[in-house]
Amino acid sequence: MKNLKFNIRYILSKNKTRKDGKAPLMCRITYLDVRKQFSVGLFINPKNWNNSLQECEPPSNDNNYINSQLNLIKNQINQVFLYLQINNSEFTVDDIYTKFKGNTPKKELGVLEVYELFNIRIHKLIGRDLKKVTYKKYIESFVHLKSFIKAYFRANDIKLKELKLNFLNEYEYFLKTQKGLEQSTINKAIQRFRKVIQFALEQEYIDKNPFIGYKAKRLQKEVIYLTDDELKSLENYDFSQTRLQQVKDLFVFCCYTGLAFKEMSNLKAEHIVKGFDGNKWIKMNREKTSKPLMIPMLPKALCIISKYQSEEKLLPIISNQRFNSYLKEIADIVGLKKNLTHHIARKTFASTVLLFNDVPMEVVSELLGHSKISTTQDYYAKIVNKKLSETMRDLSKKLNVK
Repeated sequence: MKNLKFNIRYILSKNKTRKDGKAPLMCRITYLDVRKQFSVGLFINPKNWNNSLQECEPPSNDNNYINSQLNLIKNQINQVFLYLQINNSEFTVDDIYTKFKGNTPKKELGVLEVYELFNIRIHKLIGRDLKKVTYKKYIESFVHLKSFIKAYFRANDIKLKELKLNFLNEYEYFLKTQKGLEQSTINKAIQRFRKVIQFALEQEYIDKNPFIGYKAKRLQKEVIYLTDDELKSLENYDFSQTRLQQVKDLFVFCCYTGLAFKEMSNLKAEHIVKGFDGNKWIKMNREKTSKPLMIPMLPKALCIISKYQSEEKLLPIISNQRFNSYLKEIADIVGLKKNLTHHIARKTFASTVLLFNDVPMEVVSELLGHSKISTTQDYYAKIVNKKLSETMRDLSKKLNVK
């Protein structure tokens, strides 16, 4: 085995001599010309230290004890060095010291090991800064990553330091071909993994981000919403069946508030407050992000609230599955050619109710409870362009009038 320039030496820190005349003894590990020095917790009279022999003199009970401790420390460090030589292709003097102190050298940690540490950490945030459903998504992504490493590397785990930029490309390909996931779901899984890597960087498990330069595939999804005519035809239709009439009202209510299904279901009297303008507002936290929401109540929403308001819940209670099932019946009866789901109500609020009525994008983003305005812009850029096109067409007509 080649000479790896490894050395252990004890140094007496005479400049830190105590009042009793004893100075602390330091251990200096040198590996590949890099030093790591630390105190061994022993104090010696400088007169008794033989630097050449690296031991205390003359023989006595105290000096013999110190020498035995120094031999023990040196033997343990040598054992650590031998272990790292056998098990690691690369390691540093800091890894030697870390292993000697009884901890796992940070660079020995595996990808899945770090992911598990991250999951343990965020689990403690459930109910505080994290929703349980979000935690379950991280667990689901962990399972996907574990399957990928098993299939691609034929191993139970790989070292963090083995991660390369190509890892994410292969992982993305695996999720698409082997797991059959949509691009939006793949992007989320990779986004979660990159947060784990950021955690590893913060904890100094790795020195640099292996995924700098990676760009997720942009996903341009068509925004499905009800036009003004479609919304009006739905509002004006009266159903003979109570269940369909209630679901229609709930859907229309969300078209004028933008509430997600869970927020709509949890709406209580305490969430209706008088705003700074003297009008009624919905004040609650977004279920998905816990971000505070303040939504002014438009007349149509107020009308539906007054129709169903009870002591506890303000609106009828129904499961998400039934809600979307009834919406399909409603669409067939009214003659809407779109596959209605509750989420279309939220899209309609943003598009038909807000953007097409000249509400600024930053206000739309705030009312939707998006954490970043870029999220809103990515979704509704085409809507804004369509509105701009209509505005310019109207302007052209005006300018051509003689």
